[in-house]
Amino acid sequence: MGYKHIEASEQMTFLGEEHTTKQKQAGVPVYKVTLVREGKMPWGDTRLRNSQMVSALLHQYLEGVDREHLCVVLLSQKNEIVGVSTISIGSLTASIAHPREIYKIAILANCASIIIAHNHPSGDPQPSKEDCALTARLLECGRLLGIPLVDSIIIGDGNEKYFSFADENML
Repeated sequence: MGYKHIEASEQMTFLGEEHTTKQKQAGVPVYKVTLVREGKMPWGDTRLRNSQMVSALLHQYLEGVDREHLCVVLLSQKNEIVGVSTISIGSLTASIAHPREIYKIAILANCASIIIAHNHPSGDPQPSKEDCALTARLLECGRLLGIPLVDSIIIGDGNEKYFSFADENML
């Protein structure tokens, strides 16, 4: 893809002599947006059927982390896993993310829907006020973008402890 370079010049008179000077030209950045695969994680069934499967996937994905991680699970039209991505790594008690960061990867991956998830390093998967507020905001964003939020899951201690907003009819 080629872009033409256009130069403007200006003539000025200095002590009876005519000089031509080049004006500075503002540059416009040209971007290329790409999605980069960082690797693969072993996983048996690529179709997610329930929150328990999502919990198992995320327990494996987040195994050994010591801080709160906010992740997104990207899904196809048939609820097949397109990918998993960490959006934000926070502190022991919080992870900050904006819907634009969460939906940016969803748009780049051409997914049909998403599941957001994060861990509570304390081990208690009960949602905080902030967890409920972010989930409500993402539900609205998903409706506007046409990429629905299917579930919001909080991972706790062990391999089975989790909280699903969908299972609790909070979506």
